Amino acid sequence: MSTIRNFVIIAHIDHGKSTLADRFLEYTGTIEKRKMHEQFLDMHPLEREKGITIKMQPVRMNYKFQMPNAEKRDLAFSIQNSEFILNLIDTPGHVDFTYEVSRALAAVEGAILLVDATQGVQAQTLANLHLAQKEGLVIIPVINKIDLPSAEVEKAELELIELLGVDSPDILKISAKTGIGIDELLEVVAQKVPPPEVSQSSRLRALIFDSHYDAYQGVIAHVRVFSGSIKKNEKIRFVATGQNIELLDVGIFSPEQVSKPELGSGQIGYIATGIKEPERVRVGDTIIRQSEAREAGGLALPGYREPTPMVFASVYPENQDEYEVLRESLKKLKLNDASLSFEPEESSALGRGYRTGFLGMLHMEIVAERLRREYNLSLIFSNPSVVFKVKKRSDEEMMIYSASRLPQPQDIESMFELWAQVEVITPPRFLGALTTLINEREGTIRETINLAGDRLVVKFEAPLREIIIDFYDRLKSISQGFASMSYALGDFRKADLIKLDILVAGEKVNAFSEIVPREKALWIGRERIQKLKDLLPRELFAIALQAEVEGRVIARETIAALKKDVTGYLYGGDRTRKMKLWKKQQRGKKRLKEAGKVDIPADVFLKMLKK
Repeated sequence: MSTIRNFVIIAHIDHGKSTLADRFLEYTGTIEKRKMHEQFLDMHPLEREKGITIKMQPVRMNYKFQMPNAEKRDLAFSIQNSEFILNLIDTPGHVDFTYEVSRALAAVEGAILLVDATQGVQAQTLANLHLAQKEGLVIIPVINKIDLPSAEVEKAELELIELLGVDSPDILKISAKTGIGIDELLEVVAQKVPPPEVSQSSRLRALIFDSHYDAYQGVIAHVRVFSGSIKKNEKIRFVATGQNIELLDVGIFSPEQVSKPELGSGQIGYIATGIKEPERVRVGDTIIRQSEAREAGGLALPGYREPTPMVFASVYPENQDEYEVLRESLKKLKLNDASLSFEPEESSALGRGYRTGFLGMLHMEIVAERLRREYNLSLIFSNPSVVFKVKKRSDEEMMIYSASRLPQPQDIESMFELWAQVEVITPPRFLGALTTLINEREGTIRETINLAGDRLVVKFEAPLREIIIDFYDRLKSISQGFASMSYALGDFRKADLIKLDILVAGEKVNAFSEIVPREKALWIGRERIQKLKDLLPRELFAIALQAEVEGRVIARETIAALKKDVTGYLYGGDRTRKMKLWKKQQRGKKRLKEAGKVDIPADVFLKMLKK
């Protein structure tokens, strides 16, 4: 019987996934104690700064089981003194990175469902559980943080029993921080997670579930081998792209890359392709041997879904000379983040750039920060928007991803916006505040369910534009951090929407344009103008800020001119000397206003994105 076990850790954000992964690395001896540090698998500096996992990270662990309680636990087979290969994929917990989780689930047979004893089952716990069940994975329920004084283990246990229909002895209680119950959990992983099915066919079939770029070896693809084996220097083919290459290297993650002669059926590792054009390798593609390419039609692995971007924004380099650098940077980022999408676009004011799609606002923030840090780019981001559908008077239908692409009002017959199906888990005492927030965001509550007596699952629907921007932050604020949420795309519904433009010194700034409900246009316009007045630096001439809809100005503010004391050096004499200088200054300011252009700093665009 195979001794390989492929599994993931899934949980809500901040329930201890990365800490549990640290203990696994420590207990299996994969990482030496002197090299060990917290959040070891969170490789990116941003992950450590924010304290969250952004990227899934695979690691291979070898562990020899010597468990005194092996007989005590009615094992289905004896694993005493057996050495196992444990392939773990640590996954993110934030709602914006659900796609990362779905990709990891496609490469494994089991999942540890981790629940914080102080918080219980949360919205993303449910969302990730449904994804794992859809993939047919074996679920191992685990309650973490049992060592904390505020832990409510019995309550969390009741929730899991109700959710999964399991018995109390099947739920493991651990402390990932102190190491309580880690040995027992490793034992249960070996017992309950099924070994990968080993195909009798020698034909190579491997799934690319992630990738990254290396300056020397080109695209490094993370793969799960489903049948056959893959070796160094072997000639392979990507089924979807039809690309033929000879492999430079194959190996495993430990968690750094370790070269191996081959990867066999059921194993997880990497292949170094040598490809320098990132777009030639796609996440979700199937790898086969070139010699077996004739049968490629029946060899593609099924069940892999494309990501659906939910937030769109235009991004432009501050310096147009960096346009090519931006393009290459986005290509390399997409390798490491398959949910990022982009296509070229042009603006008369900002030059050449890209319309980019993200899974949420946090995802957008992370990508923007990575572009700045890793590629040293100074960027301008437009207002984020969701996708809208427009039916023109000519009966033509079109999808609108940016307010700047909206047709003229006289050409539009009707507009439709995307709605979201949302689940919020909250203590009952915050139901009133939550209902108020849902009503503010034009939402409608569909169902309220009791969860183990002292928490509610509130299901509602609302326009996606109201959910995607700052709903999560407001929810955490009104619930004192106790509520959690997950959402999924719904359908398109008719809406009364209008384009809001912002003019700075009479010039329309496309990056600030957005599509808003007609009834809220006046209030939103005033708010945007007031915020821009506080953010824009003053000039030597007065700057008019205007909000405009359908050619009509609905709000205005003026940034006063800087005042320079041109008469400060004068002393004595008649007042007419000062008046002459003041008039000269006035004429100069008028000329500046007529010919001058207001340069908007990049950080103003970014600050305007945040409500």
